[in-house]
Amino acid sequence: MTPYDAIVSKRDTRNFDGRQIPEDVLRRILQAGRMAGSAKALEPVQFVVVREQGQKEALAACGNFTPHLPPAAAVVALVLEPEMGVVGAPLTHFRGPFDAGRVAQNMMVAAWAEGVASCPASMHQGEEAAKALGLPEGYVVANTIAFGYPGETEETRPSRPRKPLDEYVHWERWDAGA
Repeated sequence: MTPYDAIVSKRDTRNFDGRQIPEDVLRRILQAGRMAGSAKALEPVQFVVVREQGQKEALAACGNFTPHLPPAAAVVALVLEPEMGVVGAPLTHFRGPFDAGRVAQNMMVAAWAEGVASCPASMHQGEEAAKALGLPEGYVVANTIAFGYPGETEETRPSRPRKPLDEYVHWERWDAGA
């Protein structure tokens, strides 16, 4: 699968078949995340990989739309460190929210190229998620990604139509041609 094919065919998947992800495949997915670009080369995003069932359930309890986490083979929490001297600050005071997005996309596209499906999820109860993962004080979960092999219904479910490219793209200025 080419990188372009992986990008345009990847869909969020919430139904997994229960198979475990081989260690070498999981490590390639994590490595793809680690290799994402990082502003000022700070590399502020760290990973907590969760495979134990009770731990996946505890993490799922920290989000509002997370029933797909426990059946996943692995859940990766993307963790941000606080800026120096800023503890308990809003997400805007953490290093790397943008980098976390880059990391997540790299991991999800790399996973899909390996045949592993994924779906990101927010942790709406951030303090509880930090406790569940045993994070150091001041660290936060930017988001989580569930990984696993797609269940039967996921492979046959039709994709939702997307807006045409011309509705996304504006050339030179938003109001060009008006």
